[in-house]
Amino acid sequence: MSGAALHLVITTPAVVLVDDDAVRSVRAEDQSGSFGILPRHADLLTVLPASVVRWRGADEAERYCAIRSGVLTVTGGTDIAIACRLGVLGDDLRTLAARVRAQRAEETDTDSRARIEQMRLHAHAVRQLMRYLRPEWHEGWQPAGQSSPDGPEGPL
Repeated sequence: MSGAALHLVITTPAVVLVDDDAVRSVRAEDQSGSFGILPRHADLLTVLPASVVRWRGADEAERYCAIRSGVLTVTGGTDIAIACRLGVLGDDLRTLAARVRAQRAEETDTDSRARIEQMRLHAHAVRQLMRYLRPEWHEGWQPAGQSSPDGPEGPL
């Protein structure tokens, strides 16, 4: 390669993860398998599964980005764009794996908190509806067959 370089851009909906115009090669994976991209590559559009994209910069260092599915395009033989839902960068696979595990743990924790909050809001909405639909239930009376501290028939 005589000085030719690729321009790699990796984005998520929230942030530009990579914008490097001195990339020598890119490796990625789609449903058909692993493939490489060098300067003067034919135009390409492909869907990427959850996988690791790697590339070599002008300094010959290999870099990595774990992505959670995305779309890769090559245009003009030099411009590579990857749009993904989530991406995690790393300079080596060990660091990348640790970052992905941390990201997954954070998402799990966030998802758990969101589910708990959703359940709390749902219970609150049901209580509000019951107060509106059955106001007598909230004045100490329970219908027959419903248990209450005063017995199944409500207070005497």
